[in-house]
Amino acid sequence: MESTSHQPDPAASTVSWPPVAKPGEPGSFLQGQQPEPVSPACGQDAEAAPAEPAVPDGSDLMPDTEATEGADLLAQMRAQIAKFVILPSDQALDATTLWVAATHLQGSWQHAPRLAVVGPAKRCGKSRLLDVLTETVHNPVATVNSSPAAIFRSITEEPPTLLVDEADTIFGSPKMAEKNEEMRGLLNAGHQRDRYVLRVVGKEHAPGRFPTFAMAAIAGIGDLPDTIMDRSIVIRMRRRAEGERVSPYRTKRDRPALHAIRDKIARWTAPLADQALCLEPAMPVEDRAADTWEPLVIIADLAGGPWPRRARQACKRMVDAEAKAEEDNPGGARILADIRRIFHANREADSLTTDQLLRELNDNAEAPWAEVARGGLTPRALGAMLREFGITSGNVRLGDGTQRKGYTRHKFLDAWRRYCPAVHPVTTATAESTGTGSRG
Repeated sequence: MESTSHQPDPAASTVSWPPVAKPGEPGSFLQGQQPEPVSPACGQDAEAAPAEPAVPDGSDLMPDTEATEGADLLAQMRAQIAKFVILPSDQALDATTLWVAATHLQGSWQHAPRLAVVGPAKRCGKSRLLDVLTETVHNPVATVNSSPAAIFRSITEEPPTLLVDEADTIFGSPKMAEKNEEMRGLLNAGHQRDRYVLRVVGKEHAPGRFPTFAMAAIAGIGDLPDTIMDRSIVIRMRRRAEGERVSPYRTKRDRPALHAIRDKIARWTAPLADQALCLEPAMPVEDRAADTWEPLVIIADLAGGPWPRRARQACKRMVDAEAKAEEDNPGGARILADIRRIFHANREADSLTTDQLLRELNDNAEAPWAEVARGGLTPRALGAMLREFGITSGNVRLGDGTQRKGYTRHKFLDAWRRYCPAVHPVTTATAESTGTGSRG
């Protein structure tokens, strides 16, 4: 009988992307996964590097992997964070959870990702998130407006986790940022291992070498300096809207539960240090973004279950979102309030042209907009401010049938409810009765 050639199983040939490395076995991957070519892992020759798979584009197709104890611990940590703080998205909540767990394995990382907790206005939950992080990260060192000298003397070869609140008092204006250039340099240097600060010490004024490597969470109003943002997982907080509820945080009451999950994660990660050091996960992003997110993806791969997929989804989507974000225009809630008044004065029009908005903003003698630049606020500057709140311009139709660049009212509704709810309050019923306007 003629032999029949082996036909591959279609299910077996379906490759999930990206491959998930098998903990403790460098160069090996979990069942059903085929690896992309990577540089040899610890102790392996180049010939042992796995072959390139034919992979679909995107991490959404990844199946769950075999769950370890860590998958449940991450879920518990995630629930504790969500109990006290509303993060802007599920991906941001996943990223924050993984970042907390990654602080317990800092000795294994080449890069120490920063967690930039920023918001366009006060009362967005930034400090509350730092309260929760203080009780859950490894060896926290919490600071507010501390000197660079005090901070780098707090960092040892066994790195702590820095928690810097009210960063806008350090970097909130060009003058303050220039004054605190040494702090920016310290936070930048500490992103990568083996970057040291040299200072003369003692009566002999001998040069002393101080380590800078440490993971850090930095919270403040408005964006941090570009070089810090580029080394950060960025969490853009929002003020809670009507109907969004969290539990009040009470240190004495809630600290024991947070410490309990912190200690469980510390015990889970402790024996994984060597495995984490050797893992080289496939990343959905490149360059510095990949360096920054790699510790979180490794933690997810070690935990298993849905976490490898969720980590890569958070990485890809949040990095893509930051690539589109405006970097240098914090804006603030004042612009939303003034635009709210303009729409109300125009009988809740479905849309207003950019020219009309600028004219009324710049003509308001009690507002700062006419003085932001020579000639007043410009279309570009206005657009940059509003992009902080997820609001963009588009084509709007005028009464004579022509089209101009402008803004539709419905795009402001959510931001108005969050940041200026007392200025001509917008209710759900009002929004529905006045329509959503033409979309740009």
